[in-house]
Amino acid sequence: MVDEQVVLFAEAAIREFLAQRPDSADTLEGIHRWWILWPGLPESPVISLIALERLEAAGLMERLLIGNTVLWRRAREASRPD
Repeated sequence: MVDEQVVLFAEAAIREFLAQRPDSADTLEGIHRWWILWPGLPESPVISLIALERLEAAGLMERLLIGNTVLWRRAREASRPD
């Protein structure tokens, strides 16, 4: 079972990171290791994935497939034709 408070912590950390660096993009592993300042030992990467998927469902994050690598970034608004 996943600890809801830990997932919420990860979501908040990701939002804070992007507030300071809005053009950042990284892999799940990079986000888990570098974007989230875990208090004590890092949690499982599954926690970061759940947080990213929730932020994606809320329209705040998007994933890009580049070759065989998935990159996560802040969601970009769709371009509208004039």
